[in-house]
Amino acid sequence: MIRTATKMKVYTDCYEEYKRRHDELWPEMEAILKSHGAHQYSIFLDEETGTLFAYVEIESEEKWAKVAQTEVCQKWWAYMKDIMETNSDDSPKSQKLKEVFYLD
Repeated sequence: MIRTATKMKVYTDCYEEYKRRHDELWPEMEAILKSHGAHQYSIFLDEETGTLFAYVEIESEEKWAKVAQTEVCQKWWAYMKDIMETNSDDSPKSQKLKEVFYLD
């Protein structure tokens, strides 16, 4: 498994809505994530800044990258764009983080 982490931003007045939408994650979105090699996916919120920290273990970078090309993922991005910082294609603005420590 490859451990990956990114950070994103949710608007400060949308914390509860962000959580609600993820609590009600579409079954088809869950299936797409899993079929593209996602395991142990977690998202954490820093309530002071609106920064989201996402951690996911993936089977391969190539397989994971293809999730963005799916219709379901693009539909999810469009659904989330009103409560997050996004790019022009509706994908969340995100910054990949470099792993500097790991303890097994």
